[in-house]
Amino acid sequence: MSAGNTKFEARVQGLSEVFERYVKNKIIAEAISLPEIPKSVMDRYPSIQASIAKLEEEGFPIYAFDASLGGKYPVICVVLLNPNNGTCFASFGAHPNFQVALERTVTELLQGRSLKDLDVFSPPSFNNDDVAEHANLETHFIDSSGLISWDLFKETPDYEFADWDFSGTTQEEYNNLMAIFRADEKEVYVMDYNHLDVYACRIIVPGMSDIYPADDLIYANNNMGMDWREILLDLPNWHHDAETYQELLEELDGQNIDDATRVREFIGIVAPKNSGWTTLRVGELKSMLHLALGELEQALDWANWTLNMNSSVFTTEPVNYYCALISIIELHLDQNREPAQYRAVFEKMYGKDAVKQAWAAVSEGGNPFYNLPTSDENLKNFKEHQALLGAYGKLQKAKRAHQK
Repeated sequence: MSAGNTKFEARVQGLSEVFERYVKNKIIAEAISLPEIPKSVMDRYPSIQASIAKLEEEGFPIYAFDASLGGKYPVICVVLLNPNNGTCFASFGAHPNFQVALERTVTELLQGRSLKDLDVFSPPSFNNDDVAEHANLETHFIDSSGLISWDLFKETPDYEFADWDFSGTTQEEYNNLMAIFRADEKEVYVMDYNHLDVYACRIIVPGMSDIYPADDLIYANNNMGMDWREILLDLPNWHHDAETYQELLEELDGQNIDDATRVREFIGIVAPKNSGWTTLRVGELKSMLHLALGELEQALDWANWTLNMNSSVFTTEPVNYYCALISIIELHLDQNREPAQYRAVFEKMYGKDAVKQAWAAVSEGGNPFYNLPTSDENLKNFKEHQALLGAYGKLQKAKRAHQK
C-alpha cells in the first residue's frame, strides 16, 4: 500500500515499492554482481555524496550500485560495510527518477537506527544456497539483517552500468512503470482509495509483489493464532497442569508453526512496552513450556536457540536471564556438581534478580514464563493495545462523520 498527493503519485510510490522488493529478492537470491555507479554520475548529486562521505568518515565504507539489471528496473542498491565486526547492510530503493531512488536508498541506511545499531547485521557469505533460502529473504524483508553474498561485490559485474531515467510527470512515471510490467508480461492489480482527501492505493503484482509463500494465506495468516490467545495470555498465571503444557507443545508442533514466529503477531496483540511479549517467539515459548514440565534438556536446547535468535533485540535484562538460565540448567544436569556451590558466582556474573528467577524456574517449581504479564482476551491491562483500539475507534468515527 502507498499514499500520495494525487492518484498517480500514490500509484507510482506503490509500483516503485514492488520493483524494489522484487529486484532486491532477485539480486540477493541469485547472488548477482552489480555495477558501481560511476563517479561522474555521483558528482551530479553533491548532497548525496556528502551523506555518503559522512558515513565513510565514521569508518563505514559505502558501495553505491546500479541495481537496474541493465537499465530495466528503476532500482538502486547501497551497501554499508562495518569493518568493526565484518558485517554489511544492503539498502535498496526505487523510483522513476534516478536521483530520488538514490536519495531514498542512502536515507534508508540509517532509517530508524543510529550508528550504534550497526552491529546487528550479518557477515557476507560464500554459501549462496544459504543466502537464497526463503527464510533469509524473509529476514531481509523484515529488517534487512539477513545474509548477503560476497558475489555482490565482484570486480566484474553481471550487468553493465545503465544511466537510466523513467521520470516525467506523475502520470508519465506511472505509464513508464506500467510499461515495464507489460514487458515482463505481469498482471498488475490496483485498488485506489480516496478517503478524507488522502489518495492511497493497494497494488498486487502476482509473481513480483509476493513476500511470503502463497500457502501462508492458508496456514500462516493473521487469524490463525486467535484460538491460542486466551490460553497463552493465561500461561503467566502459572496454574495449569502438566497435561496442558504437554498438549500445547504437541499442538505447536502439530500445526507446524514456525519457531521464529513472534507470539504477539501470532495472537494479534500490541505487547506492553519492555515486557517479554515484545520479543517472545514460539521457540522461546517452547523453552518455557519444557521448563514447566521439568524437561531440562529440551528447555536448554530452546533457551540456547532463544539467546541466539534474539541476541540483536534483547536488552541487558533478558540476556542476563537467559545466560543465567542456560548455566543453571547445565549445572543441574551435571550429576557430579552440587548446584548450591555455584550460586554465588552466578549472582556476580548475571545479577541476583536473573539468577533468582532462573534458579526458581529450574529447581524450585517457580514460574518459568519470564517477564510475561498476564491478561485475558479483552487485554484491558495492556495499555498499548487499548491505545491502538482507541485510535481505530477515532478513525471509524471520523469515517462515519465524513460519509454523512
